[in-house]
Amino acid sequence: MARYSHVVGSRTHQFADLRALLACATPARSGDALAGLAAASAEQRVAAQMALADLPLATFLGDVVVPYESDEVTRLIIDSHDRAAFAPLSHLTVGDFRNWLLGEAAGTAMLAAVAAGITPEMAAAVSKIMRLQDLILVAAKCRPVTAFRNTIGLPGRFSTRLQPNHPTDDMRGIAASVLDGLLYGSGDAVIGINPATDSVAQQVRLLTMLDQVIARYAIPTQSCVLTHVTNTLAAIEAGAPVDLVFQSIAGTEAANRSFGIDLALLAEARAAALSLGRGTVGRNVMYFETGQGSALSASAHHGVDQQTCEARAYAVARAFEPLLVNSVVGFIGPEYLYDGKQIIRAGLEDHFCAKLMGLPMGCDCCYTNHAEADQDDMDNLLTLLAAAGCTFVMGVAGADDIMLNYQSTSFHDALYARRLLGLRPAPEFEAWLQAMGIFDDTGRLGLALPAPFQRALDLLP
Repeated sequence: MARYSHVVGSRTHQFADLRALLACATPARSGDALAGLAAASAEQRVAAQMALADLPLATFLGDVVVPYESDEVTRLIIDSHDRAAFAPLSHLTVGDFRNWLLGEAAGTAMLAAVAAGITPEMAAAVSKIMRLQDLILVAAKCRPVTAFRNTIGLPGRFSTRLQPNHPTDDMRGIAASVLDGLLYGSGDAVIGINPATDSVAQQVRLLTMLDQVIARYAIPTQSCVLTHVTNTLAAIEAGAPVDLVFQSIAGTEAANRSFGIDLALLAEARAAALSLGRGTVGRNVMYFETGQGSALSASAHHGVDQQTCEARAYAVARAFEPLLVNSVVGFIGPEYLYDGKQIIRAGLEDHFCAKLMGLPMGCDCCYTNHAEADQDDMDNLLTLLAAAGCTFVMGVAGADDIMLNYQSTSFHDALYARRLLGLRPAPEFEAWLQAMGIFDDTGRLGLALPAPFQRALDLLP
């Protein structure tokens, strides 16, 4: 017998369980269709959304979408749930929750107070009945703040990850891209490299080079080489200057196992990074990336729609107090998010759900070249996310990552968003940009190469 149903006109739509209800209520996307989970019609989708709106939030504490006994992410979600934080919301349905979030009572302080009481499934459920403007308005009120060598997420601030990837990890090529990004005011979130060569020795060389650049110019930022967490642990043991520990994560134990990780390994890595004591203004040492479709691509989604699986990844991230989290929203490909419309919706959903759960959420506004999307779509998503208070976006030379072979956002794109909306970099980084002459006191770019950078590339042989 179906557990959930809703009548539309003369037709009764039935949904076998909570997983089916959430999946059918999800706005259309190719990944759910590929998995056989999507609503069969627009009418069925509306019926599911209406049934979902009537569902009490407390339902999600007793009816789990992935079995508690066999999934450590579910156990984390249930066992760490803060019932005191949930108390102000405990009487609400999903529809009531949407109305409350859009109301005046849900200000920044209140949203921070209830964040630990919001489970991923609650966040995913309410996002499914929200328009884009709803997702933007509520996310803009959520202001989680984190810190390491600078302070990320303050009101009126918009940070960037400087992404100087190179197809052969050439040190001069990477250094040139770092210099280019810094001269556009990019890099306050992190200077983060995806290495072309996945070896501990190469990671140590890259980390050492970035550490030398940061130290030589006294840049108040942090570096990261985005390799597997076990490589980073080995680099720490080798004495490398590790600032942040990176790892891709997902929303089920099986999906994380496909990445070669579990919660215990993440805890070990966090403890190792904290033991180095390299932060100056804070102790947030983790950097996580996520993306809708990762659990499905690993056949580890347990019949749960990809957006709900994605929200569950944020429970994993939340447990480790990260400095940065971002969805690489269009990276997996059109099999999961088919076109610009789906990518834009997913990016705003991801940002909303993570912020609602108290995470410092950024987004890689990106697409692969075989998706039905282009840079106009990324301009739209970038602008909407900046208006929504997105913590950070990517800065890639020319918006074209020549190592990962996908399209993202450029140094100039972030500068545009800051100018358009009156946003500024992290305060410590902004002060450094002004002291170096890269920015003037109004936040405008200087016209000449700052003297300290005249011989920047001579750092390397």
